[in-house]
Amino acid sequence: MKKTLVLLAGYPGTGKSYLMRQIQEAYPTFQILSPDAYKEEMWDRYGFDTIEEKEAAIQKSWMEYYKDMKDMMQMDISILSDYPFSDKQKSRLEQLATTHSYQIVTIRLVADLDILYERQRARDLDETRHPGHIAGSYHKGDILQSRDDQPCMVGYEEFMNRCKNRGYGTFALGTVFELNVTDFSRADYPALMQKLNRILR
Repeated sequence: MKKTLVLLAGYPGTGKSYLMRQIQEAYPTFQILSPDAYKEEMWDRYGFDTIEEKEAAIQKSWMEYYKDMKDMMQMDISILSDYPFSDKQKSRLEQLATTHSYQIVTIRLVADLDILYERQRARDLDETRHPGHIAGSYHKGDILQSRDDQPCMVGYEEFMNRCKNRGYGTFALGTVFELNVTDFSRADYPALMQKLNRILR
């Protein structure tokens, strides 16, 4: 299999984690690097009392993410990464892949934005989701009394602004496959997997 960096990109709430599990099941040699997991680890490790401290932890998480990606590429390990990637990450990802002679595949998941807002809101309200994503202050072990009124809970207008202006729906590196997941039951995952299989050979 060719050395490959697969980027599961696109809007929040499009089921990137679900697709990531499908791909890893089909290709067990892929290693997962999830920026959100790095953020959650940093929030647990350092905690934060202000939005500024939270942002500082996020910046540390990206440094760790890129360091681990570089280390994996030096060992010729194929990588699977899921995130609403944007131009913020584009040049660094491209540089790492070029330096280590990796092909990049972007799988861009798109859907109706109103439906995605409802999915994202439901996920943020889910008690199993890490509190750090929506809290203004957090230390490991904290339990949020109310999720709905947290300072970093994204409202409808902010969600739409992010989706329309951050380039989530247009992000592209390498070979690009796009899948509409407005209705998960009608999304053609098998056809996508066939396309991926052809390019990984």
